Order: sequence, then C-alpha cells, then structure tokens
Amino acid sequence: MTDPVYVDYFTDTHRQVRDAMRRFVDQAIKPYISEWEEAGTFPRQLYRQMAELGMLGIGHPQSLGGAGEDDVFLKVAASEELMRSGSGGLVASLGSLDIGLPPVWRVGSDALKQRVVPEVLSGEKIIALAITEPSGGSDVANLTTRAVRDGDHYVVNGAKTFITSGTRADYYTVAVRTGDVGFGGVSLLLIERDTPGFSVGQPLKKMGWWASDTAELFFQDCRVPVGNLLGFENSGFMTIMANFQSERLSLAVMSYMTAQMALDECLAYVKTRVTFGKPLSKHQVIRHKLAEMATRVDVARQYSYRCAAMMAAGKTAITEVSMAKNFATDVADYVTHEAVQIFGGMGYMRESLVERLYRDNRILSIGGGTHEIMNEIIAKQLGL
Repeated sequence: MTDPVYVDYFTDTHRQVRDAMRRFVDQAIKPYISEWEEAGTFPRQLYRQMAELGMLGIGHPQSLGGAGEDDVFLKVAASEELMRSGSGGLVASLGSLDIGLPPVWRVGSDALKQRVVPEVLSGEKIIALAITEPSGGSDVANLTTRAVRDGDHYVVNGAKTFITSGTRADYYTVAVRTGDVGFGGVSLLLIERDTPGFSVGQPLKKMGWWASDTAELFFQDCRVPVGNLLGFENSGFMTIMANFQSERLSLAVMSYMTAQMALDECLAYVKTRVTFGKPLSKHQVIRHKLAEMATRVDVARQYSYRCAAMMAAGKTAITEVSMAKNFATDVADYVTHEAVQIFGGMGYMRESLVERLYRDNRILSIGGGTHEIMNEIIAKQLGL
C-alpha cells in the first residue's frame, strides 16, 4: 500500500525528517529488531545515534540543544517512521525522554536545566518518568510516595512500578506527595540514579513491548536535594497534566501506526496465500475485512492529525486528544485482531510481525491513562 498524501499538515522539512528516520530505521534497526526483542533490550548506543541524527531533540527547546518544542508535526512524522521498526517497546524506551524531560525544562531551575537537558538530548544520559505506583495505577491525585522536607533535602519513601526505561535510566522525574491528600499535594522531584536510598528492581517481564526495559523503583529514606524540586512545592499535578496531552497524542500515533503496519502485512500476504484454488485477496469476506480495516486506520490517522493541528495552533485539545487516543487504540485492537485472523496459524507464530503487533498493541489503551480514564475526562469536559 502506498503512503497516503496529506496536504496542509507536512512541510518539506517534515518530509526530510521522515526520509532520514526511515533510512535510519531500515539500516540501523530493522536488521536487528527481532534479536533485540528476544533479548528484551537494545544497545544503549542507539540513543546516541538518534541524537546525532537530530531525532532526540524534536519537541525540546533549541536553547538547550533541542530542535524546538512547537513543531508538533515534526514529532508526528518522526514517530510514524520510528514505529515502522515494528517494535512498540523500542519506540517507547527511545521516547521516554519525551515524557521525563519536559518537566525539567518547563519548571526546573536554570542550573538543573543546563546540567540535565543537554546530556539527555545528546544521548549520553537517559531519563524516565515515574508516576505509576503499585496500588494506584492511573489515580495520580492519590499517589502515596512521600517526600518530607529535611533541611536542604527531601527524604523520599515509597515505590513506583511499570516505569519505561526504568532499568537503565540515569535520571527519574518522580511524582511525590509533599502535601495533603489529593492533587494539590503532589510535587515533582528529579532523582538521580546514584542517590543513596534509591534502588531499581529487576526488569519486569511483559506480554508485549519486550525490547523496552520496564522496572519497579524503590525509595527508602532517599535524600534528594531541594534544588531538584521541579517547579513549586505542591504544583506537580498541573505539570503532569500538561505532559499528558503530548503523551496521549503520541500513543494515538503509535496506535494507528500499529494498525497500519498490520494492515500492510495483510495486504501483502493475501496476494500470495492461496486457499480453495485462489488467492485470499479474491475472497469477498477477506476483501471486505481489509476495506473496513483500511477505513478505520485512515479515520484514526486523520483525526489524530486534526488534534495535532490544534495543539500546533496553541489550542487546548484535552477532549479531542482523549478521544483520539481512545479511538485509535480501538482501531488498533480491531485491526491487529483481524490481521492475526487473516494470517491464521502463521499469525500466531513469533516469526510473524502481526504476532508482535498484536501483543504490543494491548498496552496502548492502558498506558498514559486507561480507556476508562479517557472516557471520564471526556465526560467531565461534556459537563457531566
């Protein structure tokens, strides 16, 4: 299937970035991705290679070594091509800076920005976002990891789980409770890997996203300098919410690209697989399945582009992005399921890309806020 042409959204610069990322994926990732998936990791040097290509800096301030934070479609173009690697886990880990780093350059001190941001954007250091807790899930307002002020330090106690890049990150943007219960008592701290009292558990074994290192984090009387506070004390919830809009758009992109790749695999397969004396592509039931799959993928992509355009124009798109994430993840659910069905037994084999896409897809309606949380946000925006 040829790539669709979308007018108005992408410029020549976007297309150049897309071409560069596609070449990088074809040469530096695709030949090795199956091996990395089975190993449950990928080489750390890939961060540096991405930085040298200029891809890590997309969405981050030029003053700190980035490519600029305002060009939403630059990020969309790069993300679509990186997803063609066929590994959602690799994309998630390479992209952990896009959720862990913005709070640092948005509300961190100048000293913290100058020290941390360039290191991460150059690929020398890795940063992760640590919000989810073992007992809390998506309930950010009621997190329990506690940070108590003690002179020039905060003493942190608690635990985090399901942290992408958690195993090998150097910096962690951690949500902690510094005040009373509820969203008004939440702060963000930048915690460095070698901080006494901080430890990382063994890599978590997951259904999908095998190439992504995911971990539990533990804080036991962990002493963090007060200078590592991001923003004002008890103001962390709003910074987290600002982060979520971009993260959820990224998850929508991952979802429709997961569906697109599954569709592409099917379009190639049905032309060569012969049943009952003719190619699968000549069976009406298969043709109609593919027509339905293609329709849903395109609608999910186009609506996500519309949300990106709103964000690029500086408009609040909380409702629309929540809708886009839910719709795109529903589309990915449907398309990956149908893809495995069309492939039959081969779709159940690890050597098949659709098998990996089917597994990787399952996390997309959970990460960044569950489908149910998105519906609650939408309902509140409707005045319910």
